[in-house]
Amino acid sequence: MADRYLNFTGTAPGRFLTRRLGLPQPAPLHRFSPEHPRLNGQLLHLTAGEPAHRDELGKLLAGTGLDVVTAASAERPAAAVVDATAVTGLDSLAEVHAALHPVVRSMATGGRVIVIGAPPSPDDHHQAAAQQGLEGFVRSLGKEIGRGRTVNLMRVAGAVADAESTLRFLLSPKSAYVSGQVIQVGGAGDGAAAPDDWDRPLAGRTALVTGAARGIGEAVAETLVRDGAEVVLLDVPSAEADLAKVAGRLGGRALPLDITAADAGERIAEFVPDGLDTLVHNAGITRDRRLANMPAERWSSVLEVNLASVLRTTDSLLAAGAVRRGGSIVATASIAGLAGNAGQTNYAASKAGIVGLVRSLAPRAAAEHGVTVNAVAPGFIETKMTAAVPLFIREAGRRMNSLGQGGLPVDVAETTSWFASPGSGAVNGQVVRVCGQSLLGA
Repeated sequence: MADRYLNFTGTAPGRFLTRRLGLPQPAPLHRFSPEHPRLNGQLLHLTAGEPAHRDELGKLLAGTGLDVVTAASAERPAAAVVDATAVTGLDSLAEVHAALHPVVRSMATGGRVIVIGAPPSPDDHHQAAAQQGLEGFVRSLGKEIGRGRTVNLMRVAGAVADAESTLRFLLSPKSAYVSGQVIQVGGAGDGAAAPDDWDRPLAGRTALVTGAARGIGEAVAETLVRDGAEVVLLDVPSAEADLAKVAGRLGGRALPLDITAADAGERIAEFVPDGLDTLVHNAGITRDRRLANMPAERWSSVLEVNLASVLRTTDSLLAAGAVRRGGSIVATASIAGLAGNAGQTNYAASKAGIVGLVRSLAPRAAAEHGVTVNAVAPGFIETKMTAAVPLFIREAGRRMNSLGQGGLPVDVAETTSWFASPGSGAVNGQVVRVCGQSLLGA
């Protein structure tokens, strides 16, 4: 369903009226397309403290295709990257303010701000306080910067080179609906392996997507194919006709299968005897009702599809070696699992469970199988399901985030594909909210 308010605020009368009434004025987001694959403008490289990675980081930024400049020569930059890895106390933390204060107002609509920090030290509480301070800084700036701009914090725990995939993602139109996030790169696993072609990082890789017949799952499969992957699309047998259409359009293979079946993992392994490089757990259902009115069946059915099936099939496929070394598992959480939502104790429990799965399994899967485990946590995404939500609730969902609008299925898909890239092999155990920095849980 079209966002009529967003369209109205793009007109002269709409801008005038919403400004006079103090209403949100969301900016249309610049998403990826083959015709417009990059941000338009300059990339401002800033520092705080005495960074040890200036030259190496500069090379990575140059690889994004943006024109890297200094503060003195910047004119309405499309992005600003602040290297704050050397921030160890309040004096150097102040340098982050000093670096960004003069430029935030001049940044282009839809621009990007990335602060690069270090993990808080367990041995130096001054460094830990300053580095944790960056998180509050980034989340607050994201909520005030406006005009479709995003602000994120990336913590580098290993080699700077391992951050290239994440920098490319955050500095591209693919991350248009990702803001206010804290992403750690490095510190576990085999590290990143740069793809031969950054435009098709999944070339030669096989991915399986559950719940792929429609909506977000279909968008995920389409984006993975765009990035070079061969896809296996899984959905319930009752959706077989739609599944076959999507598979035919994408040149993939359809696997009609109830993911809650006890032998689902074994049947997937049989269907892809050569193994998978990426397993995307997208299938999910809702059965909303307040707890006092929720029968046991409504609870158990949601937990079975959204969490139990993910646990079973993941365990089965890892034990069988069906996810190849250097591969990835990407699960779908939700901001409901992070912040809670009235009428969704079952759904929120299942999605919070996904977060627990990721945080516990990620280090062990990396050590034992060479596989990363991460999750996307969507917020309000424009789908057929949200189109059926009552008008005022739907409008609240759209506006209650820093970007003032709902996301699209492709926003979730872009984040999933970034997780799946071999270049993201140093990104592990992360839960990234794709919610426009929702006021709930972000």
